[in-house]
Amino acid sequence: MGEMITLTAADGHALAAYAAGPADSRRALVVVQEIFGVNHHMRNVCDRFAAAGYAVVSPALFDRTERGVSLGYTADDVARGRELRAKVPEEGPVLDIEAAAAALPAGAAIGIVGYCWGGTVAWLGATRTRRFAASSCWYGGGIAGTRMEEPHCPVQMHFGEKDASIPMSDVEAIRAAQPGVEVFVYAGAQHGFGCDERGSFSKPDADLAQARTLAFFGKHLA
Repeated sequence: MGEMITLTAADGHALAAYAAGPADSRRALVVVQEIFGVNHHMRNVCDRFAAAGYAVVSPALFDRTERGVSLGYTADDVARGRELRAKVPEEGPVLDIEAAAAALPAGAAIGIVGYCWGGTVAWLGATRTRRFAASSCWYGGGIAGTRMEEPHCPVQMHFGEKDASIPMSDVEAIRAAQPGVEVFVYAGAQHGFGCDERGSFSKPDADLAQARTLAFFGKHLA
């Protein structure tokens, strides 16, 4: 189990974050939330990475709009999450993941992994900062719109074939623009297939994507 800590971003903004894992780890991760806040599921994700030996920090990106957000997965929660995300300043998430990276153990090799909105933010962590040694992006809907940006570290992506919000045409556009990026598509999987608290959860696909993510970080954060 982890604990809530406070971070300070480069623009002076103070935000909460969930921290877990060994304080002396040589491998570390910034874990980026969906549009539901650093909720029960995201804390569980952090705890699983911590159990694998990673020091982990998950910044509360919604703190720039509303503090203490922890949503579920009903239709009302989805609408609320989208509303909150729309109010977050464009530059805010990148500043916040950089603050999270700075809170990880000194000297550790740092990766970033994100889900849904966080998948897009993890991509921006690879392209708009030089903080990260590797980035794993799970079903980031905004990646296609920024696909021409240049990543500064190895990147891996995971998409569901039946994702209603990310068409396969977007995934193919990403592949064409970024031939050096590892792109995995999971047949039949929907958006959010990695979240065991959503109706779209697919355990076989989630397990495979997690195994690939751990292998990817094991290689690049050595």
